[in-house]
Amino acid sequence: MQTPLNPSDSPLITIAVLAMGGEGGGVLADWLVDLAQNNGYLAQSTSVPGVAQRTGATIYYIEMFPRSSVPDGKLPVMALSPFPGAVDIVIASELMEAGRAVQRGFVDAQKTTFIASTHRVYSMTERVAMGDGRVDHGKLIEGAQASAKLWLGANFSAVAEQAGSLIGPALFGALALIGRLPFDRQQFEDSIKRSGVGVQSSLKAFAAGWQEAKATQARGSKGNLHLEGQATPGLSAPPALAPVGPRLQALALRAAHSLPAPALENTRLGLMRLADYQSIDYAALFLDRLISMSKALENLGPQAAPLISETARHLALWMTYEDSVRVADLKTRRARFDRVGREVRQTADQGLAINEFLHPRVEEIADILPAPVGRWLLSSRWARACLAPLTRKGRIVQTSSLRGFALLYAIASLRRWRPVSLRYTQEHERMQQWLAQAVQLAYQQPELAMQVVKAQQLIKGYGDTHARGWRSFEKIIQALPLLQSQVDGPKRMAHLIQAALADEHGNALDKALFALNLHAQNPN
Repeated sequence: MQTPLNPSDSPLITIAVLAMGGEGGGVLADWLVDLAQNNGYLAQSTSVPGVAQRTGATIYYIEMFPRSSVPDGKLPVMALSPFPGAVDIVIASELMEAGRAVQRGFVDAQKTTFIASTHRVYSMTERVAMGDGRVDHGKLIEGAQASAKLWLGANFSAVAEQAGSLIGPALFGALALIGRLPFDRQQFEDSIKRSGVGVQSSLKAFAAGWQEAKATQARGSKGNLHLEGQATPGLSAPPALAPVGPRLQALALRAAHSLPAPALENTRLGLMRLADYQSIDYAALFLDRLISMSKALENLGPQAAPLISETARHLALWMTYEDSVRVADLKTRRARFDRVGREVRQTADQGLAINEFLHPRVEEIADILPAPVGRWLLSSRWARACLAPLTRKGRIVQTSSLRGFALLYAIASLRRWRPVSLRYTQEHERMQQWLAQAVQLAYQQPELAMQVVKAQQLIKGYGDTHARGWRSFEKIIQALPLLQSQVDGPKRMAHLIQAALADEHGNALDKALFALNLHAQNPN
């Protein structure tokens, strides 16, 4: 019987790969084992599955030990999982996975080479947050850089997509370039060839990953390599504004001549969003409102520009409110079918079925009807009773079928009639009041006017989500007279907005109003 060899003081190489389902993390681990075993090393690989909210995030752990260092009659004892502070190389397929590696202690500042893709796949908690629930990528990057001996970050997902492959081969190419493993490029590529599956696309992505790592490494210094394409303080400039296209060029030129420069980026992006949502005329209405506000604030001074810029952002979001027409429009676009096909790696000989779960209520139906008809429907008991059987339960609609597509396409075609709908009438009346309130406050308390503009972020979605958001917005606006009398009124209002975003049911907002003596009754 052979006696195991404890590798605590041996030339052991440890690698942890953190990847999500469908990214080729398992294949990458297999390549690493094959690479070691075919080049004079003993190797072992294990995997620990993660949770569905991270799309099946999995930790793959590989240990390599040189055969030449194993005495006769002995075998190395290899661990089944990574140990904090004892991992030589950590590879993360996404920035949050990189943060997870740091949090678990796998990355050591004296030992670990850290390779990560800097793109984001948002977690469930980030997606469902009422406000901007995204984790600060700048802090993730700073933590990764500070924790590692050598950091290499780049958008390897984009590199792999351009090569028509998964991210695994691109990360494998980056690892080969770094030179932390005792194998040359040819040996890495031979491991891909021996796998026999997707060889050509994998080799192409491997080469692209190698080149991206080389370019990123050339921009780095002092062991912390430059992070391409991320807005890390001191490392990169903000992205350039996307062009508006020929159809919106006249509106863009008008905006450039009528609005302050700091407001132009949000304005131009708003123009593109509104033209896509409704029409060129609708985008012009957006611009008319901004120019009207700019003229009203022309004597305000330097505080006018940031207020107009923020208004442009929130007005564009409000004017592109979600309704059944918008949902149907987005679900029937060719770009969506193409995107889903790419995500599931659909091939030319494969079919694709897309099932949508829809649960329209009477309110959503009334929203897209002409305003008088919609109001009648909501106030008529017998009309609501007639629709109840159709709206009591949700239904599955297969948009990839002719019948399902035709149904949603018909709803999307109602876009041209949106300006006469009940929801349009209600939302635009509210917008006009909101804009007038911001302008009125601007000369008296510009900081409070800014908070009024920012309160729009509470109004989103449709159905129950929209109703809850609107109730919170109304409560905060109703508190304005009291907030105006407070020295720290803007700060208090910002606190109220955050409280409303923290709790979709409004309990946190009620408590915050009560704590600030802005609520008539104790919510408890």
